[in-house]
Amino acid sequence: MNLHRWLYVLFVIAIGFSPLSAHAHKESDAYLTLRTDTANDHVMHGQWDIALRDLDYAIGLDSRHDGAITWGEVKAQRKVMEDYALSRLQVKGDGLTCAMQPTGQKIDEHTDGAYAVILFDAVCDKNIPSKLTVAYRLMYDLDPYHRGIVTIHAGDKIAGAVLGPSDPVASLNLREPDRWGEFKSFVTDGIWHIWTGIDHILFLLSLLLPAVLIRRRLQPRSDGWRASAALAETSGALMALAAQPPQYRWEASPRFWPACLDVIKVVSAFSLSHSVTLSLAVLGIVHLPDRLVESGIALSVMVAALNNIYPVVHKRVWLIAFAFGFIHGLGFASALAGLQLPAGAMAASLGGFSVGVEIGQEAIVLAFLPLAYVLRKTWFYQVVLLRWGSLLIIALATGWLVQRAFNILIPGFSAIIPN
Repeated sequence: MNLHRWLYVLFVIAIGFSPLSAHAHKESDAYLTLRTDTANDHVMHGQWDIALRDLDYAIGLDSRHDGAITWGEVKAQRKVMEDYALSRLQVKGDGLTCAMQPTGQKIDEHTDGAYAVILFDAVCDKNIPSKLTVAYRLMYDLDPYHRGIVTIHAGDKIAGAVLGPSDPVASLNLREPDRWGEFKSFVTDGIWHIWTGIDHILFLLSLLLPAVLIRRRLQPRSDGWRASAALAETSGALMALAAQPPQYRWEASPRFWPACLDVIKVVSAFSLSHSVTLSLAVLGIVHLPDRLVESGIALSVMVAALNNIYPVVHKRVWLIAFAFGFIHGLGFASALAGLQLPAGAMAASLGGFSVGVEIGQEAIVLAFLPLAYVLRKTWFYQVVLLRWGSLLIIALATGWLVQRAFNILIPGFSAIIPN
């Protein structure tokens, strides 16, 4: 196999198969809060917000199989939900063992849908120590991308971590919370958030695909002009001929660094704008309905890919990245929407998550750019990836837009690419 064929294979893996890991799941989050009881040193009061879609996937809540989970169906499965969730949580520390006792249940609306709220008490056999170990195994055997945001309140002290199937155990110090550890935990969470967010990835790739190409205007051929002019003159249509639009085509960029500069502009513009709305949304200053945000993200993917087929903006593509980055920032913020933390803990969480998103984004760019530059002159890149790939992205984004904007399910579409 020659060098170009090997590069084709590597390129497909880099920009194709990496986001395919996101195809098998819909983003899965849960929020677990534990509070010590000031009147009883043996008890912590817990609240566990778990998405109904996740519980339906795990234990089957939709008994009528109509895609709509009712309060009656939730009540009928109350004990099953409590047994499923609480059996997957352990709180330990210094020989401590705690029994999980359910105390109530309700439904709450988050930005990404309805959640079951399981209320419970963790009744321990001795006084709760200042250092606790939380073992979190919800969805561990069903969704490798599930994450639980765990927060423990002990008086005015708050400790937290992000846990999931790949990192299910955390040791938390209630007396001196480890802000650096929380920061690192949210860095990892931010990286996985963008790596498993196929709509964010496709938006970025749609903007990067033409970065190693230039849009060149074709000069009319002189012999073709004379023949066309003679024909037009005989029909009295010379003025119409003069008004024909110019023709363009994509050509390989002759040098690496101008292409690299275009990529830096796109990535920097996207980072700047999504960081603004991510921070404003998490801090509660800006809020838009989730349906509007997700529809806007789908529209951004469609516009970015469509611009590769019918280039309206080809010299300043970073403007598209900057404009739509604001709506993507609101999408990123949904991952932290359940946090209610004091300033110090919120700074560690938001800062770590933002850094993680940037690291994940830069990793995609670093995998893409060298391969794209090497392949930029080939038919495979200019036709298969740029043209056909952009058409495929447009089709996917259109499906997302219809499903998200009108809240309808396109038969068979979600089986290919989940909404």
